[in-house]
Amino acid sequence: MRTQALGSIALLALLAGCASHTGTMYSRADAGRPWIIQEATVVEVREATIEGRESALGTVGGGLIGYSLGHAVGGGSGSNIAGAVAGVAGAVVGQKVERTATQKKAYEILVDIEGGVEQLAIVQPADQTFVAGEKVRVYTRSDGSAR
Repeated sequence: MRTQALGSIALLALLAGCASHTGTMYSRADAGRPWIIQEATVVEVREATIEGRESALGTVGGGLIGYSLGHAVGGGSGSNIAGAVAGVAGAVVGQKVERTATQKKAYEILVDIEGGVEQLAIVQPADQTFVAGEKVRVYTRSDGSAR
């Protein structure tokens, strides 16, 4: 029972961790930092995917759930063996589930910077739509990252 409760808590924590930054949301570290703003024109928009993250949470949560299920199936000393095998399998599956659950649909946006010969490709979450020919502003930080 305790193992099932821990597995449930791990799963809830994994789902809570799915919240993320969007193109219009800034991190605390970004607040108060200067940005260079350039006018640009969208040249091309392609669908992309931002990879999901892997942490101990998915691995441990999956392992706990796998162990609980495997332990319940086996009988006697076999329940420990079944629990261990299912725990390892659950850990692998949990890691993949976390990676898939935290990946995001995104756009790769190719823009021409006005007044220059520079083109930039910017990848950002697909929370806004862009079309070729659209006028946009590119925000660039001193570390080179842009949105």
